[in-house]
Amino acid sequence: MSLHDVVVVGSGINGLVAAAELAGAGLDVCLVERNDRLGGFIASDELTVPGFVHDTYSSWHPLFVTGGAYAALGEDLARHGLTYCQTDDVVTASVDREGNAVIAYRDPARTAEGLRDGADRAAYLEMVDELVADIDLIGALLGTELRGPGLASVGAKMVRRRGRSGAESYVRQVATSGRNWLRGRFVGTQVDQLWAPWLLHAGLSPDSASGGLMIPLLAATMHGAGLPIVKGGQGVFLKAFEGLLAERGVTVHTGVEVDRIHPHDGRVAVVRAGDQRWEARTAVLASVSPTSLYDRLLPRASVPEPARVEAAAYRPGRRAMQLHFALNGPIPWTNPALAAVPLVHLSDGSGSTGIACAQAEAGLLPARPTVVVGAQHVLDPTRVPDGKALLWLQLQELPGELRGDAAGELDVSSGWTPGLVQGYVDRVLSLVEEQAPGVRELVVGQHEFSPVDLEAHNPNAIDGDPYGGSAELDQNLLWRPGPTTSRHRTAAPGVWHIGAATHPGPGLGGGSGHLVAQALITGTGTTVGTIRHGLEAATEGVRSRLGGLLHR
Repeated sequence: MSLHDVVVVGSGINGLVAAAELAGAGLDVCLVERNDRLGGFIASDELTVPGFVHDTYSSWHPLFVTGGAYAALGEDLARHGLTYCQTDDVVTASVDREGNAVIAYRDPARTAEGLRDGADRAAYLEMVDELVADIDLIGALLGTELRGPGLASVGAKMVRRRGRSGAESYVRQVATSGRNWLRGRFVGTQVDQLWAPWLLHAGLSPDSASGGLMIPLLAATMHGAGLPIVKGGQGVFLKAFEGLLAERGVTVHTGVEVDRIHPHDGRVAVVRAGDQRWEARTAVLASVSPTSLYDRLLPRASVPEPARVEAAAYRPGRRAMQLHFALNGPIPWTNPALAAVPLVHLSDGSGSTGIACAQAEAGLLPARPTVVVGAQHVLDPTRVPDGKALLWLQLQELPGELRGDAAGELDVSSGWTPGLVQGYVDRVLSLVEEQAPGVRELVVGQHEFSPVDLEAHNPNAIDGDPYGGSAELDQNLLWRPGPTTSRHRTAAPGVWHIGAATHPGPGLGGGSGHLVAQALITGTGTTVGTIRHGLEAATEGVRSRLGGLLHR
C-alpha cells in the first residue's frame, strides 16, 4: 500500500485539473485511470489515413480558456507545449435545408449586421451587452458550490448591481427554454437558427429549461473567446498535462480500474484496485458516474439511503455518435462563405433540432438529425496534408432504447450493429451532401464511434451519453446529480465527487476539478488567492474584449 495526500480516480479534464492544482499546492497526489492512457474523452489519433489527425472525441476549448482551471494552469501548460489555434474572424454558422446560412463572427456587431431585421440587430447587441456586464457573476456562479455560502454571496451581488427585478430576470431565464426565450427577444428566426443548435453541446434541447440562460452565455463566450483548438490535436493537450503532472510529482497509474473506495479512520480513505491499494491522508476525488460511486465504489454503510436512491434514479441524456472522415480535397460547400467556418450546424434552429430531439426522446433514430460539422483543419492546417481536409461529425440526438427509425428505413431490432451504424452514417452524409455536393467522392478514410463504443471507452458516458447525464433542470445546477448529492463533498468522510455528473456539469472546462481543488487547498491552509485572481482576470478578459467591440 502506498500513502498519498490525495488520490484522484479518473483522468478526464476534471481529474487532470484537480491533480495538477493540488500537486501545485504542495500535496502528494496519485492519479489512477482505468484506460491505458489519460484523458477520458480527450484524445487525438490518426483514425482514418496516416497524416490526418482527428480529435477523437471532444475538440473545442472556449470553456477551458475562459475558466478558472486555465487561469491557474495555463502558463505552466504552455511551458509544456500547449498552444491554441484561434480565429479573430468567423466562429460558427448554421445552414438550413434550403442553404440559408447565418454566420457568427468574433465581432458581435458584425454578426448583428448579418441579421435581416433592424430590431433584431439592436436586440442582438443588447443580448450580448447584458450578459457581458454580468459575466463575472455568472462565471462565479458556475464556479461556486451552490449548496454553500457562495450562492448567497453571488445572489446578493447580483441584487446590488441589477436590483431585485434584474436579478429575478436571470432566474426566469434559467426557467425558460431556449426556444421560448429567443421568441421573446427576436422578431425573426436567424438568431434562433444560429444559436439554438448550440444547446445540444450543453446537453440540452431547444425546449429544455435553462436554455434561456445558456443561449446568451454561449454566444457571449464565443464572441469573447472564439472556438480555440489545440495546435496539433488534443493529444498535445494531454502531453502538456502529462509533463506538468510529472513536474509536480504526481504519481500516475494507467490501465488500472478502481473497484472500491473504503473510508475509514475519519477523513482517511483507501482506494483499491484488485490487489493494489492507495491510502489517502486527506481526500479521494472520484470522477465517476453517480451510480458507480454510490452503488459500486463506496461501501453501503457509508452511503445514506437517499443518496443511493438518487444515484439509482440518475438519468442519462440523449446518446451520441462521433464520425470521422479524411477528405481528398476541401469540403465542397455550395455556399463559399462556409469554407472558412470551423464549426457548422446543419439545422434551421429550434424547429429541426427540436423535432430531432423529440424523435430521439421517443426512442427513434431522427429522420433529419442536427449534424455538427467540425473542420478543425480550417484553424490548424497541420492536421492534414496540403490540399486535404477532414470532417469531424457529431450527432447528439440519438435515443437510449432503440424503438424504431423515424424515417422508416433502418432496422433497429438488433441494436447498434455495424449495418445499422453504416446505414445511419449514410443518412448523415446525405445531409452533408445537400450543402456540400460531391463530398462522398472525396472520402478516403472513415472511422465511427457508436453510442456503444463511447460507453466502452468511458463508462461515465452511460449508454453513450457523452455529457455524463441529462442536463434537464431537475438534474442540473442545485440538483446535479441530485438534491441530496449536489455537494461535491460526499457523506463518506474524505470522499469528493467530481466530473460531468457534478456541478457545473458537462463541458471541457474542468470546473468541478478546479472547484474541489480550491476547496481542499483552502482547507490545508494554502493560499488560493492567485487562483481566484486568475479566474477574475479570465472573465474580465472576455468582458473587455466584447465591451470594446460593442461600444466602438
